[in-house]
Amino acid sequence: MSWIEEFRLNACYRMDESSRMIRRALDELSEDELWKKPNSQLNSIANLILHLQGNITQYVIASLGNKSDKRQRDLEFDTRGGLDKHELFQGLLEVVNEAKEVINTATEEEYIRVRSVQGFNFSGVGVVMHAVEHYSYHTGQIAFWVKLLKDEDLGFYDGMNLNTKNEDYAG
Repeated sequence: MSWIEEFRLNACYRMDESSRMIRRALDELSEDELWKKPNSQLNSIANLILHLQGNITQYVIASLGNKSDKRQRDLEFDTRGGLDKHELFQGLLEVVNEAKEVINTATEEEYIRVRSVQGFNFSGVGVVMHAVEHYSYHTGQIAFWVKLLKDEDLGFYDGMNLNTKNEDYAG
């Protein structure tokens, strides 16, 4: 497998993992809890999902995919309702699936080319790393917020022995 194929595979895997975890977290929430803000300095889970859609679109779909950047970042945080859990998650999945398509079809030249995104200069590799890391970061925030609201484990890795040592795994 080439480096680019390995990179694509792992980037898409990490995005799918974040989507899986967000889906699990959303299953625990009421529609009202979805839009609840913990305090004036923090965002609701719904706003975080809108923010993820905007960020992944700007970084991967627009930048790596060479499309026009139409992001309206302030709206991601200013929205106070109007979408339910299903609509929010479906919108997120659509963006993630489109981003994965871009990740899987971008050329090596696009992965190496440096471009400006949100005022930062990144190669295509850097763009994807940012989007995957950003998705994971906010997935953790969403999981924390749901655990705080519900006082329960979300069971992301139920059925897996996470205490297995690396040397114990034969592959």
